[in-house]
Amino acid sequence: MMRVPLQWLREHVAVPEDATAADVAADLVRVGLEEEGVHGGDVTGPLVVGRVLSVEPEPQRNGKTINWCQVDVGPHGPDDGSGTPSRAPRGIVCGAHNFAAGDLVVVALPGAVLPGPFPIASRRTYGHVSDGMICSARELGLGEDHDGIIVLPRLGLPVDVLDRVEPGDDALDLLGLREETVEVNVTPDRGYCLSVRGVAREYGHATGLAYRDPVLDLQPPEPTSAGWEVRLADDAPLRGRAGCDRFVARVVRGIDPTRPSPYWLQRRLQLAGMRPISLAVDVTNYVMLALGQPLHAYDAALLSGPVVVRRARPGERLTTLDDVDRALDPEDLLITDSGDGEAGSRVLGLAGVMGGEATEVSARTSDVLVEAAHFDPVSVARTARRHRLPSEASRRFERGVDPQLAPAAAELAVRLLVAHGGGTPEAAWTDETALADPGPVVLDPAYPARLVGVPYTEADVVATLEEIGCVVTRHGDRLAVAAPSWRPDLTDPADLAEEVARLRGYDAIPERVPTPPPGGGLTVTQRAVRRVRDHLVSRGLVEVLSYPFVAPAAHDALGLPADDVRRRALRLANPLNEEQPELRTDVLTPLLDTVVRNLGRGEGDVAVFEVGLVVRPAPDAPAAPVPGVAGRPDAEELAALDAALPHQPLHLAAVLAGAAEPPGWQGAGRPAGWADAVEVARQVAGVVGAELDVRQAEHAPWHPGRCAALLVTGGDRPRVVGHAGELHPRVCQALGLPARTCAVELDLGAVVADGAGRVVEAVPLSRHPVAKEDVALVVAADVPAAAVEAALVAGAGDLLEQVRLFDDYTGPQVGEGRRSLAYALRFRAPDRTLTAEEVAEARAGALRAAEAVGATLRS
Repeated sequence: MMRVPLQWLREHVAVPEDATAADVAADLVRVGLEEEGVHGGDVTGPLVVGRVLSVEPEPQRNGKTINWCQVDVGPHGPDDGSGTPSRAPRGIVCGAHNFAAGDLVVVALPGAVLPGPFPIASRRTYGHVSDGMICSARELGLGEDHDGIIVLPRLGLPVDVLDRVEPGDDALDLLGLREETVEVNVTPDRGYCLSVRGVAREYGHATGLAYRDPVLDLQPPEPTSAGWEVRLADDAPLRGRAGCDRFVARVVRGIDPTRPSPYWLQRRLQLAGMRPISLAVDVTNYVMLALGQPLHAYDAALLSGPVVVRRARPGERLTTLDDVDRALDPEDLLITDSGDGEAGSRVLGLAGVMGGEATEVSARTSDVLVEAAHFDPVSVARTARRHRLPSEASRRFERGVDPQLAPAAAELAVRLLVAHGGGTPEAAWTDETALADPGPVVLDPAYPARLVGVPYTEADVVATLEEIGCVVTRHGDRLAVAAPSWRPDLTDPADLAEEVARLRGYDAIPERVPTPPPGGGLTVTQRAVRRVRDHLVSRGLVEVLSYPFVAPAAHDALGLPADDVRRRALRLANPLNEEQPELRTDVLTPLLDTVVRNLGRGEGDVAVFEVGLVVRPAPDAPAAPVPGVAGRPDAEELAALDAALPHQPLHLAAVLAGAAEPPGWQGAGRPAGWADAVEVARQVAGVVGAELDVRQAEHAPWHPGRCAALLVTGGDRPRVVGHAGELHPRVCQALGLPARTCAVELDLGAVVADGAGRVVEAVPLSRHPVAKEDVALVVAADVPAAAVEAALVAGAGDLLEQVRLFDDYTGPQVGEGRRSLAYALRFRAPDRTLTAEEVAEARAGALRAAEAVGATLRS
């Protein structure tokens, strides 16, 4: 974001006097700068200058002392009874104590409205009628100072202005409170617009109004000799590019450290969203906002030896200006000096990000070294993110700063320090440079028209590119375009075509709705996933979306074995959260975090599910190549990229915690159990036409005795596609989950593929009666009930319509190590009523088949 006061903008471009901030914002939108807001005009009058005539302290019962003041406000005194203001003083109650009789202050009279909005009126307080308010800086939106009220002579206003000020004068114009500011959103490729210079240039493009580059008036004098010694010693450049290719150093000596910044400079910083601090710091911030070149000011008396720009060494640390001690990384680019040791041994700051405490300018600083440097955007961006230290300087450097701007920016800073601090600039100064010429971009003049779809002529293209500052020359049938130094983003023909489209008007691009090619609609998997989602939602589960990032420690919390394939995760090179740098290998892990979050917010009963991709990298996967950007990757590069992609199956996970059936008037309710998790898996399979075989298993993070392996039965042999059951108690305790929380995870893609190969035939309902038979079978305790049920189904034949387990008994009546399984068998024929002999034969066939798994009829 960039805030630009209109009066500041008018210094560089001929903005019409009647143009409002909204008008300017609308013009900037046409050239691609999105409007974020319009600020200013929050204070309405009457707001006047007042002179304090008397101050009477009055202690109160609550221990506070207030001041009863008589304030001369000129012709804006209280009503004298005739209906018009008088010249009598106003009585005002004030709680501040930083002023005295005779001081000039700012008074908000009844009827004024301060930011908030906060209307001012006469009111009785502390035994008096306070007829207005003596204002502090925060009450007027001029800053955060609320401890004391504004005393005009201390504000930094010019002496000649203060000499003319009289009680009753309008304070809105005096303090610049009527000034409007436009705020725009600056995209990463338009870093030059993070300055008044850049926004003024774009406003000139949008309106055709005259623009004058302020840099033209800031040519520094030729140095008399070499100034402060600077060494560019980056011995480990990133991507082959030096971290610093220009460093300008200017010294100003004899500055009066007690002098404040002039009020106009402070006010411009405030309007741009920055807080005034001190003259040296304010000047560097002002130059950065004005031109886009970040500066840094050092206390020259605290520097020792040459300034060296280098990479960090192992074990080095730095306490930055925000009072944080930081461990430095070997990739960090540093500003250093010799300190008490060798050259470059003491760290002064993180280049392009933030300075250090050791050489910070203070209230005693009289000699200032001004740094204006050009740093590599990638180096600065990595350092700022590595240390989680975004700054106004890093925002600009990582978007690209004009490398030719440093001498002019340092010159402006020197002029301001001399004019307002009384210092003397040294005639010798340093410009250590190693800039490389990026070379021109070769452009086919017909390319912008082909790309955008608007018939731009060659003259249109050349005129537009020259308008933004490019130097265009013809080479045969092509154009050689040298981009201006403030546009490092213009590196290929597409960038130049975009500039032509932008300045010629996006509204000139015709709108044509493309005709979509005929297609088959949703894929089989997409339709299946939609059916699954609809079914689970109708069953009462809530679908959630979790971030696909996990912490390595999450695998430990789930109790995964050391050789579990789910521990082999793909690590992100630039994670959003350093604590969660890995892509998930299952959906259950991040889903459990969502459950914990909901439980922590008072949800006692949770039933959630998620469908999403997981990443399962192969142990011997090749490294992905990094193709160049000069053109489209060739077939070999694309094949290499495909080969490096990890397997990404589609998974479904669900978690059930708390009550499956809440208690109420209808009964005591029922907690969710392992069978509910298994049933979720069965229903998902049924929705997509697949069949699951359920077998007992041991698989983390589930309870060994309450875990089911889920297998699809299609293909050559059954294969495991998921697990369901109750989570291990240790997992519940580690994650803060309720005891006996249940979960299921399925390879949904495999389940859908199994169901896609099955043909579901509609079976007509029989009108004939059903024959009911119940059997109780005794089996060994380790025989799965599913195996017994499968045997019964196979032996009963086609007449069996339904089989259902309704009792599972263990006890002395069946013997040690055995259990009794009771099944309800239902027989029916579609075309006739079954005879007793047919039912008996089918029942006998079922029992004979059950004997194959060791089942005997219970007597």
